[in-house]
Amino acid sequence: MVQNGKNYKTIPVAPLGIMAHESIKPLCDKVDKYIANWRHETMAEGCDLPLVEFEKDSFLIDFKTPRFGSGEAKCVINQTVRGDDLYIIADVTNHHLTYSVCGHENHMSPDDIFQDIKRIIAAVAGKGKRITVVMPFLYESRQHRRTARESMDCALALQELINMGVENIITFDAHDPRVQNAIPLNGFETVQPTYQFIKNLLKAEPDLTIDADHMMMISPDEGAMNRVVYYANVLGIDMGMFYKRRDYTQLVNGRNPIVAHEFLGSSVEGKDVFIIDDMISSGDSLLDVARELKKRKARKVFAAATFGLFTNGLDRFDKAYEEGLIDRILTTNLVYQDPDLFTKPWYVGVDMSKYIALLIETLNHDASISELLSPTERINKCIAKHNERKNAQN
Repeated sequence: MVQNGKNYKTIPVAPLGIMAHESIKPLCDKVDKYIANWRHETMAEGCDLPLVEFEKDSFLIDFKTPRFGSGEAKCVINQTVRGDDLYIIADVTNHHLTYSVCGHENHMSPDDIFQDIKRIIAAVAGKGKRITVVMPFLYESRQHRRTARESMDCALALQELINMGVENIITFDAHDPRVQNAIPLNGFETVQPTYQFIKNLLKAEPDLTIDADHMMMISPDEGAMNRVVYYANVLGIDMGMFYKRRDYTQLVNGRNPIVAHEFLGSSVEGKDVFIIDDMISSGDSLLDVARELKKRKARKVFAAATFGLFTNGLDRFDKAYEEGLIDRILTTNLVYQDPDLFTKPWYVGVDMSKYIALLIETLNHDASISELLSPTERINKCIAKHNERKNAQN
């Protein structure tokens, strides 16, 4: 196969098993179909490797996490997983799942879903060949460091998983990748959807001109600088940064309120600007940045965030679009997407299922994922095709 034939130079580590938590089942169904189709094609083309249980119609493991009337739960696996290379996938931010507690409906929290991940590992009971946890939104990733007398939740969670026998943890766009220092002897990969964002933006906005005279990358705060520097270097354009001035005398909804956004960088006048961040929570910060960019006479404002949580609803984004503050917002399906999102003219969904399938397929063959983690070559090809298409139209 052209897409991933290189993986078949090696024998899989063990039979593949994907344990998809209910919180992320639609995405995992797509991942499963990609892998099954690739393997069917490989066997049809002829493969002389001794691949045990290589080809299946589905690699999804049948398991349940039922609840008792008290709200307590357990995991029950309904098929053998002995000797399997297992990939447990869950979206800890999916609050649309519910269960009953003494007759009352309760929405699942990140704590509930993380506890389910541990239940799945406990039900495997050490019978699997290897366990990898794929947690797109890293549990408690915003509580990654100690600035006062407070808990270190993310580090504790990582250590807990490793102590239960997990070998590798794969996450996307970790809030601070340095949290992996909590588990220095185990695998930890934080993956960026850089290529997918650029590809989908160009598809949604085919008239974009990507050069230093027409476009600029924007970091909404100092925390997103590494992402923005990479984008700017790959695309060959300039960048700017906003600095959040906060009121540290107050605490509102668990954070210090932002007093003002100060801009550092060259002029954005007449340019299309692309804001990159790891997540959109309430959206206050993003819309404040967009407003400041429009005050500085930016032409079009695009924003991309790996995780679109939209914790305070979509109305404020509708209003911002109507006022001309924002033109497009891109987020991935790595977390739950409200169906209403797909009715919005400003929204562009980014499907990550094929990328996750490639990661799992490569790891199952014990091959290097370095090429998948560094998308520079793919981005350059994407930009070249975009420019060729524009030149042909002109």
